[in-house]
Amino acid sequence: MDLKHLLKRGALVAAANWPVIAIQFVAETTFQVLLAVPLVGAAILVAILLGADLADVLQGGLRGMFRTIASALMSEPVALVSFITAFCLVLFGGSCLMFVVKGGTVDVLQAADAGPIEREPLTLETLRSASTFSLQRFTAGCARLYRPYLRLGIGLMTIYGLSLAAYVAFLVFGYRSADERGRLVDWAFIAGPAILLVAWITVVNFLYLLTQLAVAVDRVGVAEGLRRVAEFIRAQFRTVASIFLIVAGLVLAATLVSALAWSGVGLIAFVPLVGLAVFPLQVLALVVRGLVFQYLGLTALGAYLTLYSAHRSKRDAIIALSSEMGPRPAASRALPS
Repeated sequence: MDLKHLLKRGALVAAANWPVIAIQFVAETTFQVLLAVPLVGAAILVAILLGADLADVLQGGLRGMFRTIASALMSEPVALVSFITAFCLVLFGGSCLMFVVKGGTVDVLQAADAGPIEREPLTLETLRSASTFSLQRFTAGCARLYRPYLRLGIGLMTIYGLSLAAYVAFLVFGYRSADERGRLVDWAFIAGPAILLVAWITVVNFLYLLTQLAVAVDRVGVAEGLRRVAEFIRAQFRTVASIFLIVAGLVLAATLVSALAWSGVGLIAFVPLVGLAVFPLQVLALVVRGLVFQYLGLTALGAYLTLYSAHRSKRDAIIALSSEMGPRPAASRALPS
């Protein structure tokens, strides 16, 4: 199957199973709300104990709020440790929720075997044939895959923690070395490792997604799933890389469009009275943005799943043919002359 049909099939399967998109969006939104709870509580604590402006502390996204609160609590070690502990507990619990939900998502998309829908005319009946979602199937997928996905997710968070710790240690060591030598820290010293960190996390997330597919399709453990992912990438490197680049480009374009739209709505919000009417539009924009990103992610997931299933079928056929042929007979000895 060529690249065009792979992406078209992934898009059709994701659209046909639209409840999965909604569930993924609700789960991610719930995760973000859970993360905001310790941040808001710590922001109120900073405002009361240290006299900081609550509006200033709550500015920016979750990462900006975390940095602001952690910086403000550096003078209070007990409060800082309590805040980080609470945040890590919520982060772990919300991540476990996402891991469980992803199991049901992959199981539903894996069951969408509706024939060559990517080569048929786009009709409502075509979408119905690819729809396999049901609450029973989704919950069964969550129950079947939550253990391996939980182990895989814990490994992912461990890699995140080690990578971030290595990055921070590199920056601290660099700053100390620059101070001792009386030199200014060049901007490339900060930008270079940051770009490498983002690239490394992107590669890790990509391998994490493919390992989820291998674990679900082949019903194997995490270690065996990683080995089969390596074989899959070696065999289908060009197609896998093309899907990754195309979807990444679509996500980047959607991010730019949403940023432009959000900035335009933000300018209108400063107008008296009219700004009150803009708030529902901002909420609607956030919902549409989240659903679009989930749809793009599930489109890529469907394309990878189709490609991996075809690779698995070819691999199983080769193994079956080899077993039928049996071991090669040993070479017979030459007859004496």
